Amino acid sequence: MTKGHASTGKPIPASPKSEDHIIVLGTTPAHERQFMDRLLSYCRRNPAFPIGLALLCFLVTFAGFGRLLWPVELAQPLSATPYLPPNAQNPFGTDTQGRDVLAVTIAGTWLTMRTGIIAAALGTVLGSALGFASGYFGGWVDNVVNWIVDVLLTVPAILILVVIAASIQGQLSSLSMAFIISLLAWRRPTRQVRSQVLVMRNMGYVDTARLSGMSGFEIIVRELVPNLLPYLVAVFVLAVSASILAAVGLQAMGLGPQNEPTLGMTVYWMMYYSAFLQGLWWWIVPPVFVIILLFVGFYMLSSGLDEFANPRLRQDIR
Repeated sequence: MTKGHASTGKPIPASPKSEDHIIVLGTTPAHERQFMDRLLSYCRRNPAFPIGLALLCFLVTFAGFGRLLWPVELAQPLSATPYLPPNAQNPFGTDTQGRDVLAVTIAGTWLTMRTGIIAAALGTVLGSALGFASGYFGGWVDNVVNWIVDVLLTVPAILILVVIAASIQGQLSSLSMAFIISLLAWRRPTRQVRSQVLVMRNMGYVDTARLSGMSGFEIIVRELVPNLLPYLVAVFVLAVSASILAAVGLQAMGLGPQNEPTLGMTVYWMMYYSAFLQGLWWWIVPPVFVIILLFVGFYMLSSGLDEFANPRLRQDIR
């Protein structure tokens, strides 16, 4: 039954629900084609983005499907005959401890990427929260956060991580390493987000939200975070790369999980057993090649995200 106007009695047509309107707009073929055209145009302008994304997708596929197609249990010592070159049974050969190098590479890629993603996610979330609070509220909050970040940035991160990792050496795992690295992974995201918020807090839409009665927390969540989301994606990608670098560096020094075949620990065992002097090239090439692909992929992906993260450079992707 339709409702009538109070004075004329004429029926008022029911307005369409905004939710339904949004769903229809988001699923029309025209909008899908428009989005794909913009995406292809963006990839043509920034070729580093699809290349980096393709490299990382390849590594994720290699680590994910590799665990299903090849027994990663062979990554444990004495799983095969030591010193075997590549053969039909062990395509990448075996190392001095009798571990299948293919299984080690698959498991190590998975563990290393998981460590970097967890550490970067924790660091980016904490750093973003501190950066938003410091940049928007200012005052003593900004002074305290800025002072802590300045002090920690003057101390080499590797020095602090070495001390922490060495103190709990016997209890380390790849997950605990992720938490250790995240203890310092929030510093640069805090400063990067703060610098952006200092500019955004004086924008017109923020002043309008403030005059409408929204609290500072609401303005951050509903106005600043959505507008800064592309930048946060770029910050996260850089944080993952830095976290993987820290994890591989610590593990290559022997400060890692001794019983887990991460890429960094594989490099450590190579040096420990003098794989270079023994000419065990099949043990050296696969994990080193994967490490190179990881860093090249993240570097190119972060380079390709410059336009997406910078509103002044952004053109077609919205």
